[in-house]
Amino acid sequence: MEFRKARWTTRLKRFALAVDSWLDDTLWGAGRRSGEFYERIRSFADRFTVTGGKRVAAEFASEGLNVGIAGSLVVLLLAIPAFREGREEALKNQVFAVTFLDRYGSEIGHRGARHDDSLKLEELPDHLIKAVLATEDRRFYDHFGIDIIGTFRALTVNARASGVVQGGSSITQQLAKNLFLSNERSLDRKIKEAFLALWLEYRLSKNEILKLYLDRAYMGGGTFGVAAAAEYYFGKSVKDVSVAEAAMLAGLFKAPTKYAPHVNLPAARARANDVLNNMVDAGFMTAGQIDSARRNPATPVDRKRDTTPDYYLDWAFDEVKRLADNGEIGPDRVLTVKTPYDPAIQQRADEAIESILRQHGPAYHVKQAATVIMDPDGAVRAIVGGRDYGASQFNRATAARQPGSSFKPYVYAAALSAGLYKPTTIVTDRPVCIGNWCPNNYGRSYAGSMPLTVALAKSINTIPVQMSIAIGKATGETHEARAAKIGRAKIVETARAMGLTTPLTDTVSLPIGAAEVTVMDQAAGYAVFANGGKRAQPYAAIEIRNSQGDDIYRHDRDEPPPKQVLSTQVVQDMNFMLSKVPTEGTGRRAALEGVITAGKTGTTNGYKDAWYVGFSGNLVGAVWFGNDDSTSTANMTGGALPAMTWKEIMQFAHQGLELKPIPGVMPPVDPKGATVAKANTPATTTAAATGPGAGHMPRQSFEVLSAVGQMFKTIEPIRSASAPMQVGIRELSPPGGGIRLR
Repeated sequence: MEFRKARWTTRLKRFALAVDSWLDDTLWGAGRRSGEFYERIRSFADRFTVTGGKRVAAEFASEGLNVGIAGSLVVLLLAIPAFREGREEALKNQVFAVTFLDRYGSEIGHRGARHDDSLKLEELPDHLIKAVLATEDRRFYDHFGIDIIGTFRALTVNARASGVVQGGSSITQQLAKNLFLSNERSLDRKIKEAFLALWLEYRLSKNEILKLYLDRAYMGGGTFGVAAAAEYYFGKSVKDVSVAEAAMLAGLFKAPTKYAPHVNLPAARARANDVLNNMVDAGFMTAGQIDSARRNPATPVDRKRDTTPDYYLDWAFDEVKRLADNGEIGPDRVLTVKTPYDPAIQQRADEAIESILRQHGPAYHVKQAATVIMDPDGAVRAIVGGRDYGASQFNRATAARQPGSSFKPYVYAAALSAGLYKPTTIVTDRPVCIGNWCPNNYGRSYAGSMPLTVALAKSINTIPVQMSIAIGKATGETHEARAAKIGRAKIVETARAMGLTTPLTDTVSLPIGAAEVTVMDQAAGYAVFANGGKRAQPYAAIEIRNSQGDDIYRHDRDEPPPKQVLSTQVVQDMNFMLSKVPTEGTGRRAALEGVITAGKTGTTNGYKDAWYVGFSGNLVGAVWFGNDDSTSTANMTGGALPAMTWKEIMQFAHQGLELKPIPGVMPPVDPKGATVAKANTPATTTAAATGPGAGHMPRQSFEVLSAVGQMFKTIEPIRSASAPMQVGIRELSPPGGGIRLR
């Protein structure tokens, strides 16, 4: 046995030595061969050794390769969001074809399959295509989606002019923006636009891209595409447009509202003349060929009285699609939608915002504004999403911005709902801190003790923070910071119940308006106060009919009854306090003559956003002023331009209405005991009044009598401070009869 064991161990040792020897030999041989291989490579590389300038060039090339590889990886990462934006469905026609009516049954516009793309590219006039290419993208058939030469030329021209004179985007890039992206001016959007342009070039032929561009571009007046624009502006098929008319259509792509011939014919003709010059410069036509077009400029059909509420229609179209997604309107997609839209209030809102921005915008360094007007039940009557839909289709009425102190009513409502405060409760404006954050008031001082009503009217910042702490402590939490967090959670819950839909980030400054909200949500939230405490979901469809004329949806029939989100007592207490803001607080410029209202101003840190949100028993309105790039204004507060604009709109909208009381606030009473608004209508707005001139005359009767009266007068154009307004008889068949004035 011992002998066998010795032989076994001996064999094992010999095997181990053999393995070790093999490993040593293998590794040594591999090292020797590697060294020889390295020497051969070095010897080969020595043949390419360079010195001096050649070495510098080689080093740059090497580094360039490294940077190129890294850059390619970065480009790939940047391309991923763009590819997510791109969808094959966007290249197809939209399924929906929706005709919208106002509250009186008059047609106000279309969305969905609105454009006419029935014509082939070959059927469009050659001079129209040349006009578009000469003006928008002369190298369209030569570049790969991004015109490097054109972009460099535009940058050079703009640098010399110290401003934007030429655009550098190709037709493919513009189509990518129209199909997939918004008009937001940001580097992120430009990056996506570039990658999507490359995707379009890969996916489609040049002629398909050009055809889509001619069919989908917004052309002003609510029209999309050259075919619809030719019919709208010239009353003819696009196949029949002249050279002069083609030049005017091609000029619309740059700024459709600015150069729309029914809005500003001299500007449209000047722009058309530029297009004609471009055609000559590009070599598409000779000076002699365009001479006739110069001497006989295009003359559009009369569209001066036509107005298209594009921001409203965009939002309403999204609401219709939401109803379809929820399965509430069946499979039909050719629809007629009656909306709560009020053309007179819309026109007044547009004029008020434009007038005030022109007059006061430069002094306050503010360029944009938005407003939403709705009934207390959520029926949206008017939307202004910005100054110029043609310049930017971005709807600021549905964009999130910080509300500042206009958020405080949600805080007060939460505190009152917890049973901790009443309007007469004495509160003290004093220093309060959560961690190292300590809010300050507008005047950088503290006002001491005061009733809660005064604290809200004067927009004291420390009180909402104290309220958040008190709400949390009512649950038994004694630690101040944790109590404040619990209180903020309750405030967010209350705000959500009242209609705020944007993410409300929980920060210590949330009670004084650090979270972001939309103008639409603000109007809906304050509508809860106006209607007695019920949730007011904004809606755009009173009724919807399908292509056969069948009634497939009615808001009053198919929507559930509104939910009570605030108690009657809380609503009455809140309204009593909010009614002091326009009379004794920060919103004095919003006070209406003869109409009791309530509301709240809002101003954010750095004066970036300014708000006024208010209501009567009849209407609710939210107004925002600010800049798209969030730059600061010149110390503009919510009590300045927003309050002034709110008054301009609401004083007009309440003319002759039978006033409904604000819950908890006594309405004005005339000597005869009738509740009415004062009918001291300014001369510039009487023709477009939204209701009876005085007393309790039914609205349609008022419109009929007003129209008859106009028939016996010489109708003259009436100009407001901001824009021309034509007065005349418009439609003859609103629901129930009557004549509609605009």
